[in-house]
Amino acid sequence: MQFEYFISGGDFSKAGQASSQFKKALQQLNVAPQVIKRIVVALYEAEVNIVAHAYKGKISIELQPDLVTMTLTDEGPGIPDIEKAMEIGYSTASSKVREMGFGAGMGLSNIKNNADLLEIISKVGIGTTVKISVNLAKQE
Repeated sequence: MQFEYFISGGDFSKAGQASSQFKKALQQLNVAPQVIKRIVVALYEAEVNIVAHAYKGKISIELQPDLVTMTLTDEGPGIPDIEKAMEIGYSTASSKVREMGFGAGMGLSNIKNNADLLEIISKVGIGTTVKISVNLAKQE
């Protein structure tokens, strides 16, 4: 099964809609609740990163019987230092984003903690692609 969502940068009123819609699809497919939680936390964090940092983005999800792969591609400033961005508490969010309660520097580390595989490719001035995979059979 394939799912696709388009994200507008800066539109916090819709932040989390894609992850919420995908959660409902997973529930209808009777995916284990603890696995749904891992998927939705990772997806939500990545989705909010697009809203907070990019001009626009797309989420493509491939759902297989034993694996979900979420690919989030954005057009934005890119991440100059991915290793630094992975550090807990490190954030490049604007003061406006922080005032709304986002940008605490936990997004990428939360994604990593909930994913079985995380790949980040970024080009400064062009954008970022985040690929997240979660094994549907893995329960913790």
